[in-house]
Amino acid sequence: MDTGLLILRLVTGLLVAGHGVQKVSFWLGGEGLAGGSEEFRRDGFRGGRLTALAAGTGQIGSGLFLAAGLLTPAAAMAAAGVMTVATTVKWRHGLWAQHDGYEYPLFLVAVAGVLALTGPGRWSVDHALALSPWPLWVSVAAVVVGPASGLLTRVLLHRPADVEGTSEDALALP
Repeated sequence: MDTGLLILRLVTGLLVAGHGVQKVSFWLGGEGLAGGSEEFRRDGFRGGRLTALAAGTGQIGSGLFLAAGLLTPAAAMAAAGVMTVATTVKWRHGLWAQHDGYEYPLFLVAVAGVLALTGPGRWSVDHALALSPWPLWVSVAAVVVGPASGLLTRVLLHRPADVEGTSEDALALP
């Protein structure tokens, strides 16, 4: 079981972190912070660079913490939050990834929830620091708060469709 959790944590965590790297740099096929900002703008979000930077660093941090098995419920909560936002962006395309659907981000939300509930396993930083097992209420809170924070982010940062050229991006950084 511990080997399975290690593999699941490494693959999931590094994929989530890789998505974050793409949003804020040119590594892993990313288009830099300007490209990440443009992606969020196209998807109808306010905040420009600040939104892309927050999403990218959230994905990098939560992904690396998940991979290491460090503060696993908090890492899972953050990963589920940012991937819930991605799920809402892709929702209009339907479920399946071949049509740019939400299949993949939804799967990452589910895996983050599983890791929050099962714990990181014996081969983790949490175990080495005697932080695990986490109390059940912490794990359940992570499973609920992660997606809820993603939905709240969507509500607060998503602009309603408006007439082209009339919207100001008040949170954009220069």
